Amino acid sequence: MTLLKSLARSPSAIIGAVLLLIVLVMAASAGWLFPNDPLSLAGRPLQAPFANPRFPLGTDSVGRNVAAQLFYGARTSLLIGLISTVVAIVIGIVVGALAGFYGRWIDTALMRVTEAFQTVPSFILLLLLVVIFGSHIETLALTIGIVSWTAPARLTRAEFLTLRNREFVQACRGLGMPNWRIIFLEILPNALPPVIVYASVVMAFSILLESALAFLGLSDPNVASWGNLIADGRRVLRTAAYVATLPGLVILITVLSISLIGQGLNDAMNPRLRRKG
Repeated sequence: MTLLKSLARSPSAIIGAVLLLIVLVMAASAGWLFPNDPLSLAGRPLQAPFANPRFPLGTDSVGRNVAAQLFYGARTSLLIGLISTVVAIVIGIVVGALAGFYGRWIDTALMRVTEAFQTVPSFILLLLLVVIFGSHIETLALTIGIVSWTAPARLTRAEFLTLRNREFVQACRGLGMPNWRIIFLEILPNALPPVIVYASVVMAFSILLESALAFLGLSDPNVASWGNLIADGRRVLRTAAYVATLPGLVILITVLSISLIGQGLNDAMNPRLRRKG
């Protein structure tokens, strides 16, 4: 049974894909539905949803269109999530593969570095990096990826430790294949499934981290994001709760969709679960 067929039989994967498709449509249609700058003043502040047909989801505390910020915020969150996930997975794979394949002092040194990163809470380390390197949107994506690579590294290392002495690896060594080819062309494809599944966790976590930074006023203020909108809504939470509630719901839907897809991938790529199916 192919991976796509397995995913098609997973209710969690189907629900997650539908929810994520909604967010993707929001991101893709933002420029068409709202051609103007989403951060520009559009009308009277704090107009309630559906009170004005020009602003179906209302306006925020300074008169910006909430719907426009939600749609453009989908672009921001997905971009940050994607870049951060790629950075974290690439770093984690390289570190974990080298540690698991070579072992000995290389494994010890790389794992000590990994443990050093893990001793500091991810969000605290992220705050430090943002203070040092700034809060530009691309910088945020890279720094979130940098604080998220330790778990993929440990997962990759564990897979390499179980695979490095298998018969096919011994055969490659007997044929004189260089280590880099054995690592990246022979062992890594067999070690990737759990790492790919965990990538969904990294992406969801990255979106939440950016929202938390924006809530604290440490995200890029020149970019429309869900976290920035929640931060603005915090000041008017008692009088205009929709300003913070709407982006919070979209964040919930996005993170839930990614988590459900990850669960579906786990079900599809787990051999024991496939045999039960």
